[in-house]
Amino acid sequence: MIRRLSRRAALGGAATLPMTALLPAGLSAQSSGSAAWKPAQAVKIVVPAAPGGTTDIVARLLAAHLQQAWGQSCVVDNKSGAGGVIGSNEVVKSAPDGSTILMGNIGPQSIGYSLYRNMPYTPASLIPVSCVLTAPNVLVVHPSVPAKTVPEFVAWLKAQNGKASYASSGTGQSPHLSAAWFLQLTGTKAEHIPYRGAAPALQDLTAGVTQFFFDNLTTSIEFMRAGKLRALGLTSKERNPLTPELVPICETMPELKPFDVSTWFGVFLPAATPKPIVDSLNAQMKAWLDDAGTKERFKTMAGFPAYGTPEQFNGFVNAQIALWKSVIDKEGLKLDVN
Repeated sequence: MIRRLSRRAALGGAATLPMTALLPAGLSAQSSGSAAWKPAQAVKIVVPAAPGGTTDIVARLLAAHLQQAWGQSCVVDNKSGAGGVIGSNEVVKSAPDGSTILMGNIGPQSIGYSLYRNMPYTPASLIPVSCVLTAPNVLVVHPSVPAKTVPEFVAWLKAQNGKASYASSGTGQSPHLSAAWFLQLTGTKAEHIPYRGAAPALQDLTAGVTQFFFDNLTTSIEFMRAGKLRALGLTSKERNPLTPELVPICETMPELKPFDVSTWFGVFLPAATPKPIVDSLNAQMKAWLDDAGTKERFKTMAGFPAYGTPEQFNGFVNAQIALWKSVIDKEGLKLDVN
């Protein structure tokens, strides 16, 4: 059963933050109470997805904050593919000097470890810095689909007998597994069409190439408001204040009662990154996430700021890895990174 961890439960487990004994030049003399670390060169935030999706949006917002706070150029580099593994691996292999940051998410930083047989990195390859945002997924359909409710949609799927297709932002991402689990619970079938990110998936969905998508609410909400897509329900157990008319999918049918999924996004650094760098980035993220402007921007995206210390975020990520491993193992899902 997939269930959404409460913030108290998820952030409650603290774990030791990976550290190194040796610091690079310029950091060895720093101690508590000294000036916070700042980068001496341009900074890159790697987004393991295509431009236009939630991971990309929040990365660009953070980049603008860091550039102003640190006085160094901060750019976003989109590296999509393999459900986020390609971009994540680029950060894993980068120098642990604070110049390369990963805007990770639930897919390559929790689901992927159990989904892929040949993952090129492990959880220990990255240092969790802080969670950024949590948000539900939403079931959206092309207007040509006649269903107005989840039960009507399930009946329509059964009538299609496997001919319908659904988009995802990448194999192994939460939109993919949300759809797969929904189909399993309802005893229905549909063809999975993976894309390199939410933006191209939404483009084809609005064009009628695919029929439905369990997208992040943060990226689909504008298409819903414009009438280009019809929303049928939320994947989370809780309702969202921006879409009070949308019911949780778990309330719509008895067989869907266990259905409860939320997605998340967070920042990571390469293993062996010195603690002063981790702490400096975490402090900047706290300032950014505490800012009223950031909170308002996230509210328009139907998401919630989710700051945590490195220790708290590490505990949360480990709990998510264990949760998705249990689900994937029960379903017998295994893929290869290619």
